[in-house]
Amino acid sequence: MKKILLVSLILLGCSAKTAPQFELLEGGSIDLQSPQKLVLINYWAIWCAPCRKEIPEFNQLLAEQGNNIAVLAVNFDGSQGQQLRDEIAKLGIEFPSLLQDPRTVWGLEPVQVLPETLIIGPDGQLLHRLIGPQTLESLEALL
Repeated sequence: MKKILLVSLILLGCSAKTAPQFELLEGGSIDLQSPQKLVLINYWAIWCAPCRKEIPEFNQLLAEQGNNIAVLAVNFDGSQGQQLRDEIAKLGIEFPSLLQDPRTVWGLEPVQVLPETLIIGPDGQLLHRLIGPQTLESLEALL
């Protein structure tokens, strides 16, 4: 019995710890605990005027620095399926959308004010939490 317990404990200690994978609307997933590049996560809603204003800034940032960063969207209202796709098209979002809110990875409380942007380091650490609309210049200054 002691041998079985010992072997079980050894095997338990050897098991790999898997990082959470967050699914993308467009297919596939991303590991946000070790993404290997800077990740900007933008929270938006269809009714949010400042969100609509800043989305082109994120599109431009991704177009200019897409090799060095990832930009992801999270819909505040929890829209799904075709409704989410329609809202993304209406706002002209050109970056992938997460199907789940990843805030629990960093122990953050729910979004209170929109827009909000999280900047995550290549090692998965939360670097910045930005409240309010961003410009290309304000984003580039933090990268």
